Amino acid sequence: MNHHSTDIHALAGAYALDALDAAETDAFTRHLQQCEACRHEVAEFHATTARLADATAEEPPAALKQRTLDAVGGVRQLPPRLTGTPTPTGLGDRLRRKALSLGLAASLAAAASFAGLAVWQHQEARQAQQQTRQAQRNLDTVSGVLAAPDAQAAHGKATNGALTTVVTSERQNKAVFTATGLPAPVPGRTYQLWLQHDDTMRPAGFIHQDGTVLVDGDPADATALGLTLEPSEGSPQPTTTPLLLMTIPA
Repeated sequence: MNHHSTDIHALAGAYALDALDAAETDAFTRHLQQCEACRHEVAEFHATTARLADATAEEPPAALKQRTLDAVGGVRQLPPRLTGTPTPTGLGDRLRRKALSLGLAASLAAAASFAGLAVWQHQEARQAQQQTRQAQRNLDTVSGVLAAPDAQAAHGKATNGALTTVVTSERQNKAVFTATGLPAPVPGRTYQLWLQHDDTMRPAGFIHQDGTVLVDGDPADATALGLTLEPSEGSPQPTTTPLLLMTIPA
């Protein structure tokens, strides 16, 4: 193994991602039999990676079906074909010409309607693809931090009862934050993360529910990570008493 026995606990994230070699996996599996804290941490990481995988899935917008039906319903249909008693030649010609013009107009209207719908669907698809790619990049980055050879974890408990974990990688200069049991914020409020640099608190992203997020900013010289409840658009500085202020592992 490349790790001393004193820091084997730091392998929890990599173990949950199946990122250890065979010798490390065997050693950590034996370690789990006698370390309840690591068993709990591995279970949390397994749940987190499942939620992160779900983040890359995209479903069609809920309103797509109704918008398509609305567009189809607005297209004029061809008039019924006349049968039965022949009409006088002059009137019949006029009716046929009128029917032809109405049919052409309906066809043009349908083409324009479906062309507009196709453009909208293309834009929606591009946006969904961009969101999927961004989610995949975030998943890759988070997984990289959790599986980093130098990953170190620290645990805390917020004043609202949420259990938290922060994992850092000095080599990657990144940090990942996980929350479990985080109560839903009241409408108009959200949870905001902070990195403490000396006496200054700098915004470090948001976490809206249970799960794992990549901490924004540079954790290299930060001494602590904080969590507060802020307005939904966020704040440049904390406006409420911290729910959590935990030391970042060095």
